[in-house]
Amino acid sequence: MLQDIERYLACPHCAQALARHQRSLRCPAGHSFDLAKQGYVSLLAGDAHTGTGDTAEMVAARADFLAAGHYRPIADALAEAAAASTASTASAASEAVEATAGADTEGLVVDLGAGTGHYLAHVLDALPGRVGAALDISKYALRRAARAHPRIGAVVCDAWRPLPLGDASTDLMLNVFAPRNGPEIRRVLRPGGTLLLVSPTSNHLRQLVAALGLLSVDEEKQRRIDEKLGPYLTPVDQRSVEFTLRLSGQDVRTVVGMGPSAWHTDPERLAAALAELPEPVEVTASVTVARYRRPL
Repeated sequence: MLQDIERYLACPHCAQALARHQRSLRCPAGHSFDLAKQGYVSLLAGDAHTGTGDTAEMVAARADFLAAGHYRPIADALAEAAAASTASTASAASEAVEATAGADTEGLVVDLGAGTGHYLAHVLDALPGRVGAALDISKYALRRAARAHPRIGAVVCDAWRPLPLGDASTDLMLNVFAPRNGPEIRRVLRPGGTLLLVSPTSNHLRQLVAALGLLSVDEEKQRRIDEKLGPYLTPVDQRSVEFTLRLSGQDVRTVVGMGPSAWHTDPERLAAALAELPEPVEVTASVTVARYRRPL
């Protein structure tokens, strides 16, 4: 719930702490932000533009596809990495001989570009003492994120602007198929904190890319991510997660409609190309789960 994360939030105008006042959050300078009845709060600056956010149709498609379990291996890999990361943090912070995944589960997990909150909810299930902040620019996505898990608080914000969180407010951030703001990620992470970043490889959905003319992934994507984050975070390790999906025609429509290709695909041409696909069609899912650390 939003109350679980309010103590970590900061005013997007003056960066001061926010406190609840009836149905709003206010800072000492008098900036006020109303709480939406759907359970989220918008901490966008007044001149922010939300046109790049996922539409209601894209969010509905993503919710359906993820709920069907198609990307469960990705969610599992992310949760495993999160548990291992918190165990490592607990071991470094204390001088205990043995640390378990639950040894340092109190605190905040931030998901930057959280969408519907699907992946954050999966991580919170693996870290039962933690609360989660789902950050996204799409209010349609955050309406769902606010209900995705009882320990999620949902906040509308712009990933490319100062994030509405206090300095060093978390030791674990997630970023799954989402924008990456290196300076702000570093600011929000505590020294020694971890960013877990999931990005597609050039093999991701390659059969659909070829058959339907979808947007492709650059083979140098991971290298470019490392270069952009390099001034702010230190790469630690990465693992590949690759598996085969068997998708119906409706599944294919859904996966196209939930991603960036939804903005660039002609509906009539897509329908004609879909009619040529076998059913079910075997499609490769391929991502990298990379771990970065803020230097001490």
